[in-house]
Amino acid sequence: MTAVTVEPATADRWDDVVAVFDGPGDPGRCWCQWFFRGASADRVDAEPNHAALRAQVEVGPPGVVGYLDGEPAGWCAVAPRPGYTRLTRSPLLRDLADPPLGDPAVWSVTCFVVRRPARRRGLSSVLLAGAVDLAREGGATLVEGYPVDPAVRRPAGAAELFHGVLSVFLAAGFAEVARPQPARPVVRLALP
Repeated sequence: MTAVTVEPATADRWDDVVAVFDGPGDPGRCWCQWFFRGASADRVDAEPNHAALRAQVEVGPPGVVGYLDGEPAGWCAVAPRPGYTRLTRSPLLRDLADPPLGDPAVWSVTCFVVRRPARRRGLSSVLLAGAVDLAREGGATLVEGYPVDPAVRRPAGAAELFHGVLSVFLAAGFAEVARPQPARPVVRLALP
């Protein structure tokens, strides 16, 4: 039996965050800055993104780190929606006026990273639960996600799945509130 735990991405866990992001592929370039930094996060040079995430963790936490048997294996980003400058200008939210885009009580789950050896072991569900807990502790009244619906878009590649998968959000109690693109619903969970 594998022990799965999730912890807030605090400054003392920075090395664990690095262990999840470091390596080949998009996470090692983006460092979860696509929605924060806009087009400047697209650069080939990963150092500005690395530095930006480190600064966010120092102030943060801007997400949670997942562990399998004590080893860092995954990440889920969650923060107040107004801080995600690229997200608030996204076509995904264009037709959603309520609650207002600037409402700091609405938190967004924007990114999942699961290291290859840890995939298909249920870590995304645990990461999402940890992200919801972090949002609740941070004062969120609503958590929003923008997952991919693989039933509509097959095959959904790893480059898209960083948004999460619709079934994981639905199993966690989120409800679909809009579908601005055929394979990209907007889902929400109201927090008591």
